[in-house]
Amino acid sequence: MTPEMVAAWMLAQVEREGCIYQDDVVDYLVKTKREDLLTENADGNQVVGKAVLAAFRKLTEATVVWVKPERYWRWRVAEDEPGRDARG
Repeated sequence: MTPEMVAAWMLAQVEREGCIYQDDVVDYLVKTKREDLLTENADGNQVVGKAVLAAFRKLTEATVVWVKPERYWRWRVAEDEPGRDARG
């Protein structure tokens, strides 16, 4: 499974559910034995790695935003400010 395949899976989840949580992506990668696509953050937690994030951004640059406080991606709405990050 490549980063691009994971990104496509993530997009499919957003299409089906309206959003996808980082923890769900981490769980998916652990269950599919692709922990090499994860990285460890400053707090020692596993998070989605840069290769997957880059592939997902390429697929969703203008359509999906990251909600940092809750750690999930969702569809962009008219009220969102420019950029990848959203407030909620």
